[in-house]
Amino acid sequence: MAMNRNALPPSLVANLQQVLTRRNNGGGDGGGESTRSEKDELTQSTPEEETSPEAQAQAHPSTARSEQGELTQLKSGDEVVEEREKPVVLVTNADGIESPGLVSLVDALVRQGLYDVNVCAPQFDKSASGHSLTVRETVEVNSAEISGATAFEVCGTPADCVSLALSQTLFSWSKPVLVLSGINRGSSCGQNMLYSGAIAGAREAVFCGVSALCLSMDWKTDVSSENDWKDAVDICLPLITAAINDIMNGSFPKSCFLNIEIPISPSTNKGFRVTKQSLWRSGLSWRAISSYKHPSAMNYMSNQQSLGIQLAQLGRDASAAGAARRVNTQKKSVEIESVGVARKPNSQQTIRKHFRLEFSDQDVENTDEDLDFKAVQNGFVAITPLALSADLQSETHSSVSNWLSSVLEGEQ
Repeated sequence: MAMNRNALPPSLVANLQQVLTRRNNGGGDGGGESTRSEKDELTQSTPEEETSPEAQAQAHPSTARSEQGELTQLKSGDEVVEEREKPVVLVTNADGIESPGLVSLVDALVRQGLYDVNVCAPQFDKSASGHSLTVRETVEVNSAEISGATAFEVCGTPADCVSLALSQTLFSWSKPVLVLSGINRGSSCGQNMLYSGAIAGAREAVFCGVSALCLSMDWKTDVSSENDWKDAVDICLPLITAAINDIMNGSFPKSCFLNIEIPISPSTNKGFRVTKQSLWRSGLSWRAISSYKHPSAMNYMSNQQSLGIQLAQLGRDASAAGAARRVNTQKKSVEIESVGVARKPNSQQTIRKHFRLEFSDQDVENTDEDLDFKAVQNGFVAITPLALSADLQSETHSSVSNWLSSVLEGEQ
């Protein structure tokens, strides 16, 4: 009895045509592949399966988009070639996209060939920018060249960079496996974490549901050298590899990120130590300066502003509030050179002074050995787990300690 062809599902008809074609090409000898039963060749599908994304992905595996680390099927004739996608890694920092720490790290990751390396970092140095975001202003983004990685420089803060990168508006992928913030110049230990733009980049990633590592080196101007960046990268790579592997198998600590502090002279470090956040911070020193002695004090911001920020500035100046502020510019400007308190200006004068903030080191004595600053000071690589909730800090610290122990045992 003849079967009504139009009553068959389209996928079944396509499979039947493939079977008949292979049999005709095989010369009808009944041997090899052409003798496989129709039960193996023909798979009936329900109408829901034919129209579902899963069914479409099976019918066209070369166009299927897989999650991180899963297999992508590429159809070639009668053979299906399985190819594992590289895990996506996003790199940012606070020192700026051209900083040696970031460039050295990206170059090493690209040369490994294990990951799809992407960069989204500030155009300029945004250290100590905290977790600030750019609002009510246009953020300009430009492509950049770094060791063959997909890279963009952003006229914004580290938190801007990570938030933008994970918004699915800049990159083609939906979510990276891991976000790396660094390697940054200078310590982010103790209360410096509250100022740190590098810490903010890692924290923003965790806010968005992505695991993160913040990487910093305790750089000292008179002691450290450019060669230390390579040694710092060599320390970080095994941790990065272990983190990615454990994230993908579900064993990496959750709801936290790791602040990894590398000591001076990385090549002679004493090993890893899981630490707690200390109360240490850099000393803050405000210094009054003269714009005539330091012309950059007057022009620094204008030189750093991108076209987007300048346009936004023009928009604000066109507002009523901007017009009101301009009335004050008609007053005579008086620059005060004294570092003392400025005298009260008269109604026709505007007092203008310039200051520069500098960080200075502060020694802390009798500090607990398990605190981040003390561990780095003693030559250890300090790994400080930072939970999003203070209630989870103790549990997170224990979880990270167990994870690091398993990583180090695996390396032996």
